[in-house]
Parts: sequence; C-alpha cells; structure tokens
Amino acid sequence: MHTNQFRKLLQENSPSMGTRIISTWPLMVEAVGASGQFDYIEFVAEYAPFTDADLENVVRAAELHKMSSMIKIDFQNRFYVAQRSLAAGFQSILFTDHKSAEEVRSSIAAIRADTPQDEGRFGKPTRRFIGFEPNLSQMDYAKMLRETVVAIMIEKRQAFEELKDICSIEGVDMVQFGPSDYAMNNGWNFSEHKTEVRDVEKRMIEIALAKGVEPRCEINHAEEAKPYMALGVKHFCLGDELRNNMVYWNTEGKALRDVVMNQ
Repeated sequence: MHTNQFRKLLQENSPSMGTRIISTWPLMVEAVGASGQFDYIEFVAEYAPFTDADLENVVRAAELHKMSSMIKIDFQNRFYVAQRSLAAGFQSILFTDHKSAEEVRSSIAAIRADTPQDEGRFGKPTRRFIGFEPNLSQMDYAKMLRETVVAIMIEKRQAFEELKDICSIEGVDMVQFGPSDYAMNNGWNFSEHKTEVRDVEKRMIEIALAKGVEPRCEINHAEEAKPYMALGVKHFCLGDELRNNMVYWNTEGKALRDVVMNQ
C-alpha cells in the first residue's frame, strides 16, 4: 500500500502543484518526476485513449518518483472508469460535468467501499492498488478508499447554483472551475464573456473556502498563480502536455518557417 501523498498534503494544509499529461507513455510521467517540481501528475483521460494496462503503467511511473496521481474522467462512464483507475493505483479522481449535488453524491458512493459505514458500491477487487497484500484487511482497504482525493469540476450553471450543497457533501475535497464548459453551458463564447465567467470563478473560490473545500486552479504560467493566491488558493495545476507542444510547434515552427522562407 502506497501512502497517498496528495491526501497527506491536504491534511498538512500544504500547497500542491501538479501538471497535466495526455499521453499514456510512462516516460512522460518519469520526465515530470525527474524535474522534482511536482507533487502529482494529472492524466487527462477525458481527452485521451487508454487501456487498463496504460493506467497501471502511468501510476507505476509516478510512484517511482514518489508522486501522487490524479485522473480526470468523463461523466457518462465515470463509475466504471473511476473504479478501474483506483484499482490501478490512482490516488485522486477529478469528476467532470456534474450538474447537481445528487450526482456528486452518486459519484462518491461509487468509489467508497461497500460497507455499512461507507454505504459505497465498490467491492474488494484483487488489483495492484492493494499492494498484493493477501492479508490486507477489509477495513484497511475501506480506509484506503476514503483517502482518495475527490475533486469536482464546477463547469455547469446548475452545479454553480448548487455549489454550497456540493461543498457540504462528505468526501468532496476540492473543486475546480471550468471556464470553457461554463461559458458553453450558458450559450456563450468565452471570448465574449470573459468578465462574467471570471467573476463566477472568483465567487466559486470564495464559496468553496468558506465551506472548507480547497479550490484548485489550472494555470499556464507561474505568474498566473499570484492573483489566485491573493484569493486564498494554494493548489495549482501548471501546464498541459498537449498545449505545451502546440504552443512550441506554433511559435517556433512559424519562426523557423519565417527564417527559412525569407532567406
């Protein structure tokens, strides 16, 4: 059984820093770990193809560098993918596209042990996350599931309206705002409603902190953390594997083409 490093940081009221990967090549996870700068990786499974074996390999690579692991999953098949991800060794689940507190309760129940205490729907699968411990007790296993860090995307108007209820649900550790989805859910183009959307994000942060739930924010540059920190945020996810490559290919690719074509 591996210590849930992400949970440990939350218990210590310490800041956390992660980064997003979209490929399942374990070398990318190892490269993140080799930097020594991140507490966890987030595998953005919502946007990527993967197999069960891929999930195990991603987690193994994170564990080699004493990093924790988060997976962002789709809404429709979330129960299945969340359980398979935890069984592979992921220590945090980022749930997407929820619209109500009731949906959030259902998602948390899906990753809690099927005990009278937890009232969950997760049995005891013999998978790598129990550490191949034949003598691991059922209650130790249930405790391990309770330590899963649960984050909820707030990216629908309805979810924002029920935010106080969502933040009051036992097991909700973090919330994260999704500006693009929130804009679309309101029938807007984000570029035309930036002020309104950012105001909602700020309000989400205030409500979450007041309810004792940690807000997590995605940023692309270190300086972007400062205004969020002024609001009380201390959990950040920096950059994205695909975005980083796209920015490089577009900027440096264009620069190289200009150099070559203008000679």
